[in-house]
Amino acid sequence: MVKTRLLVVGAGGHGRSVAEAAELSGQFEVVGFLDDALPAGKSVLNVAVLGPMVSMGHHRAAADQTIVAIGNNAIREKLIQQLAATGFALATVVHPRAIVSSSAVLSEGSAVMAGAIVGTEARLGMGSIVNCGAVVDHHAIVEDFAHLGVNASMAGGTVLGRGAWMQAGAALGYGVTVPAGVTLAPGEAVDSKTNKYQND
Repeated sequence: MVKTRLLVVGAGGHGRSVAEAAELSGQFEVVGFLDDALPAGKSVLNVAVLGPMVSMGHHRAAADQTIVAIGNNAIREKLIQQLAATGFALATVVHPRAIVSSSAVLSEGSAVMAGAIVGTEARLGMGSIVNCGAVVDHHAIVEDFAHLGVNASMAGGTVLGRGAWMQAGAALGYGVTVPAGVTLAPGEAVDSKTNKYQND
């Protein structure tokens, strides 16, 4: 099997986790990282940092696809737009220990981490993150650049708006829509009766 050469943008904790998930999936060979905080040539998980973010255009020939593996939603969106402008194809990475329904739709640039569950006809938008142990139940929608933290959970049919962030352990009950850009605190639960966003 010929593996897809993958460039990972971001070599922090999430970037390393995504790189590891990509390798474990058997679909990708991680050929390098881009990161502003580490010097070029630095080895991360036995893979070299190729340079800072601004050098992305110089590495187009080195990789078939790329993924932005940075937890900050606004920064991830900006970098994905820049990569698209330079002609990079975006990868979708799914950890082999995640459970993803065959009827779910995963958009380009999304990452589904270990232990996550993406249910029947759920939809993940571009550049979205479903972190370790998180649940996106049937028919739930994670809009572009949104992020479920560790063990966050969305009940069936709920919506996490563009660029919104459910921090660790946050939960959405049935019928809840979280608007774009909202951040839920760790462990925060929102249901249809207490949904402070329903009239926004």
